[in-house]
Amino acid sequence: MKLVVFSGAGISTESGISTFRDSGGLWEKYPIEQVASIDGWHKDPELVIDFYNQRRKQLVTVAPNEAHKIIAELEKDFQVTVITQNVDDLHERAGSSYIIHLHGELTKICSENKGFIQDIGYRELQYGEKAPDGSLMRPFIVWFGEQVPMMNAAIQEVVQADYMVIVGTSLNVYPAAGLCHYASVKAKLWLIDPNETQPIDRKINIIKEKATVGMRILREEL
Repeated sequence: MKLVVFSGAGISTESGISTFRDSGGLWEKYPIEQVASIDGWHKDPELVIDFYNQRRKQLVTVAPNEAHKIIAELEKDFQVTVITQNVDDLHERAGSSYIIHLHGELTKICSENKGFIQDIGYRELQYGEKAPDGSLMRPFIVWFGEQVPMMNAAIQEVVQADYMVIVGTSLNVYPAAGLCHYASVKAKLWLIDPNETQPIDRKINIIKEKATVGMRILREEL
C-alpha cells in the first residue's frame, strides 16, 4: 500500500526550527521580499546568502523529532513517499528513504539557473563563489517568484496514493496546498495540525494535534 506524507513547517517547529509565520518567526525580522524572493536575490545576494548560512548553522543544532521518526518507521509496513515544503534535512536524518523537497534544500547550493547543484552539507556559502558557468552560486531554495520544479513529481506520487497524511501545514501555501486534490477518491486522507485549517471539498480525517502527538495517533489508526 502506498502512503504519501505531505509535511510542512509545523513538523520541524517541534525540533526547534523557527518558522516564517509563527509569532517571533523569521519574517518578522526580515521582509519576505528581501530573503525569500528572486527579486531579493537580485537586489542583495550577499544578504540572502548570509540569511541561509544562518539557517544552515541552526540546522546543525537540531535533531529529528518523534514525528519524523514515526514517518520513517512506517516504511516497514507501507511504501512511503515524503513530500515536504521544508528545506531542512530532518526527514533524511530520521531515516526516510524517498523525499521530494518542493521548496529546495538548505544543504545544497546551485548556479543561478539551477543547472549545477552541489551538496555542501552544513558549511557556509561564501559570497562570490562561482558555478562552472561563471554565475554566482546561490542557495538551492525555491523562492517566491520562481516555479516549483518538483511539483509534477509530487502530483504523480499523490495520484497513486492509497493513503495521504498532511502534517504540520495549514494548507494555506499554494501551489503545494492544492496537492491533496490530486488524491484518488478512493484514497483515505488525514490532516494533522493543531490550528484551524482551510476547509477542502472532500472527506478528510482531522487530528487536531501537534505533529508528534498526531503521528502517534495516526500510527495506531493505521
